[in-house]
Amino acid sequence: MIVPSRRWFVGAAALAALALVALVWPPAASVLVVVDVLWLAALVFDVVSLMGKPFDQILVEREPPPAFSVGRPLPVVYRWENRDNRAAVLRVREDLPEHLTQPGGADRTLVIPASRDLVETTLTRPVRRGRHTAGRFHLRRLGRLGLAWRQTRRDQPWTATVFPNLVGVSLRSLPTQAQRRREAGMRAVRSLGQGRVFESLREWVPGDDSRAIDWKATGRRGKVMTRQYEDERRQILLLVIDAGRLLTAEIDGVPRLEAVIDAALHLAYSAVDRDDNVGLMVFTDKVDHFVPPARGRRALKAVLDTLAVIEGKLVEPNYPLAFSYLAARNGRRALTVVFTDVVDRTASEALVAQVGSLRPRHLPVAVTLRNPALEQLATARPKTGLAAYERAAAEELLQSRDAALADIRKRGVLVLDVAPQAASAAVVELYNRLKRQGAV
Repeated sequence: MIVPSRRWFVGAAALAALALVALVWPPAASVLVVVDVLWLAALVFDVVSLMGKPFDQILVEREPPPAFSVGRPLPVVYRWENRDNRAAVLRVREDLPEHLTQPGGADRTLVIPASRDLVETTLTRPVRRGRHTAGRFHLRRLGRLGLAWRQTRRDQPWTATVFPNLVGVSLRSLPTQAQRRREAGMRAVRSLGQGRVFESLREWVPGDDSRAIDWKATGRRGKVMTRQYEDERRQILLLVIDAGRLLTAEIDGVPRLEAVIDAALHLAYSAVDRDDNVGLMVFTDKVDHFVPPARGRRALKAVLDTLAVIEGKLVEPNYPLAFSYLAARNGRRALTVVFTDVVDRTASEALVAQVGSLRPRHLPVAVTLRNPALEQLATARPKTGLAAYERAAAEELLQSRDAALADIRKRGVLVLDVAPQAASAAVVELYNRLKRQGAV
C-alpha cells in the first residue's frame, strides 16, 4: 500500500495556492501546469523506488524481559537490521499486549543506516497484571525523495506476563524477628525426638523404644540399630481464592480481588521463607486453577504464575465442588487460608458449611474484606430522607454480615476481617503468630 507523505501534501497545497496567481497573471497558468506535472512525476518516481525495495530487507528481533511486574516499567529491546544498500527511514507502530503501554507513544520513527544494525530500547509500562499475546508491526518506509510511504504489516506475536506488584514484597513478607535472627547469624537447628521425619540411624541403647528398631539395618551391621527421628518443622500452607462475583466489586476503581491477590502473594513469600510447602487453588463456579503444595522457589514461581492470570467472574462460587476437590488432592494437615467474602447468613450458608468441614483435620482461616464505603455510609449523619434510608440499609447489611462471620467462628474457623489495603500485612502477621504458637 502506497501513502503520500506529509511533504508531498504540503507541496501540493503550495502549488494550489500559486494557482491564485494565474487569476492575476494568466501566463502563469502554463508554468503552474508544468510544475504540477513535475510534482506528480516526483511522486511516481518515489513510488517506483519504493516498489523495488522489498520489506524483507528490513529485519527486526524483539527481546522482551521474561516478565513484568505492576508498577515497574522495564525496557524492551528491538534489534533492527537493514540489508539494503540505502538508508531506511521507517515509521513503526506496534500492537502491544493489551496490558502494556509505551510512554513514548504508539508511533515512532527510525532511521537505519545502509547495511547496518540499529538497537532500539523502549521503556514499556505494565498497567495491570495478566498474560496476553500480541505483537503485530505496522511499518511504513519513506521513499528516496521523502514524498511517499510504502506500508505493510508484519506479525511477530509475543506473550507478555505481568505479575502482581513485586516491589519490596519479599522484604515486607518477612517477619521482623526472623530478619533480626538472620542478621545475628542465628539458624534453626534440628530437634530430635518423637517426630516422624527420619533423620539418621544409631546403635540401640537400653531405654530406646523397641518400635523404632530398624531390623534391616540390624541384619546388615550385625548389631541392633534404631531409627532416629526429628520433629517435623515443614507444614503445608494452602491458599484458596474465591474469584466469584463478591470479589469483583470495586473499591476506588480497583476490584477487591486485586487486594486478595496481593495478600496471597505476600503470604506465599512468607511461607517459602519459612521453608513451608505452599499450594494454591482458585475457584469460581468451577475449579479454575490448582497448584499442588510444594516447597522452595520453584513452588513460589508456580503460585506467582497462577496469580498473574486470575480473572474474577460474575458467577456464584461453587463451594461444595471446590472443597471436595481440595480434599481429594490434599489429605495432610494444612493451614488453609480461604480468601472470600460474606453478605449475610443465608447467602453465605454454603461457605459456612464447607469451611467448617475442614476441621479438625486442617486449620482453616477465612479472610474476608470489609467494604469501607458501606461502613462509611452506615455511620454517616443523614441529611435527607433518602440518606436515612440508605444508612438503615447499610446498617442492616453490616449486621447480617457480622452474624455470618459469627457462624463461621462458631465452627472453629479463624476469621480475619480486614480492610482491603490492610489485608497483606494482616494475613502475614496471623501466619507468623500461628507458627510461633505451633498451631499449624
